[in-house]
Amino acid sequence: MKIYNYTDLSKSKIEELCSRQIEDDKLVESRVADIIKSVKTDGDKALFDFAKTFDKVELEKLFLDGEELKTIAATIPAEAKKAIDIAYENIKNFHLSQLNKEDKIETMPGVVCWRESRAIEKVGLYIPGGTAVLPSTFLMLATPARIAGCKEIIVCSPPQSDARLPDGQGKTNCYLAYCAVLLGIEKVFLIGGAQAVAAMAFGTESVPQVYKIFGPGNRYVTTAKTMVQNKVAIDMPAGPSEVLVIADETANPSFIAADLLAQAEHGTDSQAILVSTSNHIITETLKEIDNQLAILPRKDIAAKAIANSYAVLAKNLDEAMQFSNEYAPEHLILATENFESLIPLIINAGSVFLGNLTPESVGDYASGTNHTLPTSGFAKAYSGVSTDAFLKKITFQHLSREGLNNIGATVEILAAAEGLEAHKNAVSIRLNFESED
Repeated sequence: MKIYNYTDLSKSKIEELCSRQIEDDKLVESRVADIIKSVKTDGDKALFDFAKTFDKVELEKLFLDGEELKTIAATIPAEAKKAIDIAYENIKNFHLSQLNKEDKIETMPGVVCWRESRAIEKVGLYIPGGTAVLPSTFLMLATPARIAGCKEIIVCSPPQSDARLPDGQGKTNCYLAYCAVLLGIEKVFLIGGAQAVAAMAFGTESVPQVYKIFGPGNRYVTTAKTMVQNKVAIDMPAGPSEVLVIADETANPSFIAADLLAQAEHGTDSQAILVSTSNHIITETLKEIDNQLAILPRKDIAAKAIANSYAVLAKNLDEAMQFSNEYAPEHLILATENFESLIPLIINAGSVFLGNLTPESVGDYASGTNHTLPTSGFAKAYSGVSTDAFLKKITFQHLSREGLNNIGATVEILAAAEGLEAHKNAVSIRLNFESED
C-alpha cells in the first residue's frame, strides 16, 4: 500500500488517484457487447451456453420455482435464519419510513399542483454470486421493491457451481433461497454476469423484460448496465466496492485495518483508501493490515486489492475531507471522535459511518440503510438505492375558473414569446369561452 502526502500532490495527481479506470476497460466493453448481442439474438440458448462457459454448470432449466426455493430454504441453519430475519426487519423499517405522501400546493389562487407516487411495474434485481454470494443484496433490493409495490420482480443470480442437485443442475444456496421465500419471490433465474443484465433488458423466451434494473456487480455487470440504458433504466453504475477511511489520532488502527480489509475481500478490483492526519496511525494501520490479512480465508483476494490501494497523509481533517469529496467514495468512514464537526463538510459519499464504533459492515448487512451504492466517483451525482428508486413521481395540476383567469395571461405571453401559437391558443380559447358564459 503506497503512502502519499496530500501537500505534495498536484491537481492532476489527485485526479489520477481518484480515477478508477482500468487498462483493459475497452476489452471488457467489447466482450460485454458480444454477450448482449448473443442474448438478443439467441435468447434462452445463449443463457444456457453462458452458464456452461462462465459458471461451469449445465442447466436443465433457467430458474428455480417456488417449491424448489422452499426446499432449499428449509436447509438454512437456525442462527442464519434468525440473523436474516433481524436484518430484514431493520431494512424494512428504514425503507418504510421513506414512503411519504406529499401535500397539494396552491401555487396561486385556483392553481393546485401535487405529486403522487406509482410503483415501477416490472423491475429486475441482480444478486451477485461470483466469489461471494450475497443474500444481503437480495434483502437490500427486494425489500424496498416490495414496499414500493412493484407488481413483477425478476431476480437473477448465477448458478452455484459448487452446489449442485443430484442431476447436475446448478442451484442457489439456502441463504438466497430463504430470502426469496421471506420476500415472496416465486422464481429465481439462474443467470449471472452481463448475460443476466441483457436478459432482463431485452427479455428472452423465459426471462420477462423489465423496466428498470437494480443491483451491484463486477465490471462486466456494470458495463452491461450502462450499455442497455437506451432500452431500460438502471439504478446507478454500481461496480467494484470501495471504502475511504478518514482517521485522526483518536482512531484505532486495528479497527481501521479491519474496515479496509472488509472492502478488500470483496474482490481484487476493490479499493480501500486511508486518509489520515497522523503518520503514526498510518504506520500502525499498515502493520495491522498485515497481521489481520494473514488469517483471512480470502487473503489472496484481499491482498491484491490492498496492493492496488493507498494511504494519504493529510495536514488536518479539513484537508482530508477535501480529498474525500474529490474521491466521492461509496463508503465513507469517519474514524474520529470529532465526526460531528465533519458531517457538514461531506458533499460526495454513498453512505457514511460515524465514529470508531461504527464499522461499514453494519450497513452492509443489518443497520437498515441500503448497501447498493454508487461507486467509481458516481456518488457526485447518484444516491444509493431507496424505496424512491422503485417509484415514479407523477405530477398533477388542476385549475378552477379563478385559477385560469389568474395564470392565463402569463402563459399566453410566454407562449407567444416562444412563437408557439397553439400553446397560447389552448389558454386563450378557454379564457374566451369563459367570457361568453
